[in-house]
Amino acid sequence: MNLSHNKILITGGATGIGLGLAEMLLKANNTVIICGRREAALLEAAQHFPALITKACDLSVAEERDGLFKWVSENHPDLSVLVNNAGIQQWMTVSDSDFFKRAKDEIAVNIEAPIHLASLFSHLKSLTTIMNVTSGLSFVPLAKVPVYCATKAFMHSFTLSLRHDLQSKNIEVIEVIPPALNTDLGGKGLHDYAPPVGKFIEAVWEQLKQGKTELSFGFSEAMVKAGPEDLKKSFDRMNANG
Repeated sequence: MNLSHNKILITGGATGIGLGLAEMLLKANNTVIICGRREAALLEAAQHFPALITKACDLSVAEERDGLFKWVSENHPDLSVLVNNAGIQQWMTVSDSDFFKRAKDEIAVNIEAPIHLASLFSHLKSLTTIMNVTSGLSFVPLAKVPVYCATKAFMHSFTLSLRHDLQSKNIEVIEVIPPALNTDLGGKGLHDYAPPVGKFIEAVWEQLKQGKTELSFGFSEAMVKAGPEDLKKSFDRMNANG
């Protein structure tokens, strides 16, 4: 991936990892577009980084994804990088009365949106790179967020196939594999214990400079490298308290 002079779309780019990536890429002389559902969050991000281009879009709705692609095609036909970052995390159990509804919401944002956008934007002639944000939980699940972990495992598998599939179109596919970070994913305060986003972003940048296509850090790096026995031990340790 070229590290500068790109035009880049980051989904879920107003907060957390998405905003961290946006800041990093702006500093490297890229043009960055962020999209998300919340107008207020987009406005706040733009106040911090006036160079950002913002677009409100509910990625859980197929028609809005189509609309986003149409808007990019008409207004930013030179877009070169798509970053599928948007995601939601639901803490729940299968016996919860609203489990299936919340699971469908999670699947819509975490799976349907990125695979739909990958399909749409792969037809954009200027596109050179797709980045999919997965998780260290792709490799070893936390049972308290069962559907989230399953969606990220799906996206890890899909990313491997997408990388192979798009070789013929010279579109590079990069997987960003974060560990738990100090963000509001899943709810405020749940990840206060975790490393700051900035440290992860620094690690991602160094790995991009090295030309890597699987970008990990800390716990996620260990899980990427772990064998079956170590993954089982990690699962048992993570889920020991029910």
